Amino acid sequence: MHVEKKRLIHLISFLFHLWFFSHLIIQNTHKSPMATTTLLRPIPLNYQPQSINPKPFTATKITCSSVTAQSLAAKQNLLSLISDQDRGLKTQNDPAKRASIIQAIDAMAELGKDTITTGASLSATWRLLWTTEKEQLFIVEKAPLFGTRAGDVLQVIDVEKRTLNNVITFPPHGVFFVRSTIEVASPQRVNFKFTSAVLRGQSWEFPLPPFGQGWFETVYLDDEIRVVKDIREDYLVVGYR
Repeated sequence: MHVEKKRLIHLISFLFHLWFFSHLIIQNTHKSPMATTTLLRPIPLNYQPQSINPKPFTATKITCSSVTAQSLAAKQNLLSLISDQDRGLKTQNDPAKRASIIQAIDAMAELGKDTITTGASLSATWRLLWTTEKEQLFIVEKAPLFGTRAGDVLQVIDVEKRTLNNVITFPPHGVFFVRSTIEVASPQRVNFKFTSAVLRGQSWEFPLPPFGQGWFETVYLDDEIRVVKDIREDYLVVGYR
């Protein structure tokens, strides 16, 4: 068996148990639990992960007149706090750092509380910068045990097409997709329902069943980052890719 395929087949078992764990959390947390997921346009069969070492996020100059000095300062503070946290892996064992980051997120949410974040601007490909989601962090942290490494963790959103997917890359050829449908529920809330999942290698794929539904709220959105909070008290910061 090809080495890549053999390693990723081992990863299938790992991911399946993770999905089961996630399903139990979603069912027992709330009737409308929130998992921070993403929207994805149709993904070609020849999709190739681009990086095994995700690029650090560098904010560009903001020119939008709606961005105030206060929100810019709050955003830069948040980005500074998460810049050395390895997408949240280091934060798991640092309660003080986690509290500081969540405080910064709450400040962003306060600034964005009267804004609409479920419109066309939500549609984009977003790259994970930081999260408290145990499921995503578990995959990123434990993937090396199965002979691979997690590359970019992506969200691709298309509000008009009402689709959503999580994408976790395992360079050079592995990709894990979780597809969802979405429905805008309020100015900041989006309901979602998982529809399918697949683990794909260079010339093969392994389908897996969907496992839940819920909602998420984008509490801050601009042309560079998106900040998300959910009912499970998880947080997500993603950058425009």
